Amino acid sequence: MALLLRTRPFRPATSDASSDGNSNGFHVYPMESVNMRRLSLQVVSQGRRLGHVKTYTVMATKDNRGLGQELKESEKCREDCKDNDSDPLQELKLRFLKFKKETYLPNLDHYQNLAQVQSPKFMVVACADSRVCPSKILGFQPGEAFTVRNVANLVPPYQHGASETSAALEFAVNSLKVPNIFIIGHSCCGGIRALMSMKQKSASKYYCTVLPALMHSFLSESFIEDWVSIAKSARLSTEATVGNLSFDKQCTHCEKESINGSILNLLTYPWIEEKVTRGSLLLHGGYYDFTDCSFEKWTLVYRENLEGGSKFAIKGCSTWF
Repeated sequence: MALLLRTRPFRPATSDASSDGNSNGFHVYPMESVNMRRLSLQVVSQGRRLGHVKTYTVMATKDNRGLGQELKESEKCREDCKDNDSDPLQELKLRFLKFKKETYLPNLDHYQNLAQVQSPKFMVVACADSRVCPSKILGFQPGEAFTVRNVANLVPPYQHGASETSAALEFAVNSLKVPNIFIIGHSCCGGIRALMSMKQKSASKYYCTVLPALMHSFLSESFIEDWVSIAKSARLSTEATVGNLSFDKQCTHCEKESINGSILNLLTYPWIEEKVTRGSLLLHGGYYDFTDCSFEKWTLVYRENLEGGSKFAIKGCSTWF
């Protein structure tokens, strides 16, 4: 619900001279002279005929940190702010307190050491899907995995430019010196289904006569489509290889194909390729199927003059049931 803010006029005092004696037109109260100043703030809920009003008082006070603000709700609306049993954050509070009691405090030395430095074994790129939590699936403990999650667990190529994923890779590889990068995909990935659903758009969809509808279509589709287009080559490869299969099976194939595509994209980063070639960094792929709770993993071998003239090979393939 939209809110309208009503405030009483607040005008700073003015003066002809600054602290150095020069005129500047403004007077700044010294911190030690500030005691208590009040500014009434009314929040009006729109859509109510009777104009339900909540009144707050903003107080500027003097404390050790300088000019702070305390927001104190008036008695009139306290009834509306009582704790609600359905508050989802209440459950999170209980989980946090349980973690603190059962995990943090019994391992206090470990967590205090982590507060000083981190030396993770893995850099993990996983999907943002709420059903896929790499720490839960693979048992990563705090300090073991530097993780970034995005739609469809994609790694853009170096030429793509800055992104949260490329920034995380740079920090993990160059600063934290991680020895492993693990790309983890999963079954029923919505991002991959969006990728596989991308077809040539008809002109009629874009040259519509109503501008608001055009803008809505553009804004609602462009972000996801632009992002998953990073894996377009995986879609084309899938269509060429298993295009005769059902859409669901094509998506499953593309989910794995896109992982390999992301691994190859890792090698477009000069500082990753150099470490992989030198043997100080390993690149791994993983696929979690939550329909039968299985996990496939493999490792990329990358060096010059491999058998068959290729620079790439896969080793260590296995499936965990």
